[in-house]
Amino acid sequence: IYTLSLHDALPICLPAFAQDPDQSLRVYALRILGVPNSNPIGVGVYLGNGLVLTAGHLAGPFWNEIHVAVAGQNLPTDVIRRGGLSTTDLALATIDDTKLPVSLRLRRLPICPHPAVAGEPVLVVTPDAIAPSRVMAPGLLPKDLAPKYRTAIIDIKTTGNSGSGVFDTNQKCLMGIISAIIHGSETETEDGRSVTKKTDVAKYFVSAPMIANFIPPKYRY
Repeated sequence: IYTLSLHDALPICLPAFAQDPDQSLRVYALRILGVPNSNPIGVGVYLGNGLVLTAGHLAGPFWNEIHVAVAGQNLPTDVIRRGGLSTTDLALATIDDTKLPVSLRLRRLPICPHPAVAGEPVLVVTPDAIAPSRVMAPGLLPKDLAPKYRTAIIDIKTTGNSGSGVFDTNQKCLMGIISAIIHGSETETEDGRSVTKKTDVAKYFVSAPMIANFIPPKYRY
């Protein structure tokens, strides 16, 4: 997962599922694989219509291409648009959705129409687990942090890393994509000396409005 230096649509209605509704969100989670060795390099989310969204730095220029592991398959992608931490840390790619089971092919993941609200409960989703967290109040983040990085969750160790989807707990829409750890610093006294140590403060996620603006109009639904 990258770190930040402080100095420097319309969903389709589907039948109800017997499983826990929170756990049903895991169907949208997938693994991002590097090529040619197919090693996992992160995670992402399936938006529907063959569209995959992940953190831009996972599909960075050091990879010629990426694959995704979804529904028990390893599928190649065509990267449509790629950003980075200094711009918009997202990557949008397509896969051949005819290779997916019908139950997944018919799904559409809505992007939340509202911005994140401080204290709002969220779910961070990966292929392995779903972890609850909350949106951190921007005022609690380091003062010298750029405004674009002030959407963050408070739980660091228990939630997914780069590319993980952040979901609105109630509406089950996509609120963001995990991008980076936000670091702070604290000063301690050791052997009579003041020592400054780096601390983990929060996890930054690319917000729903930024996601909506990032997706080209022809791919929106």
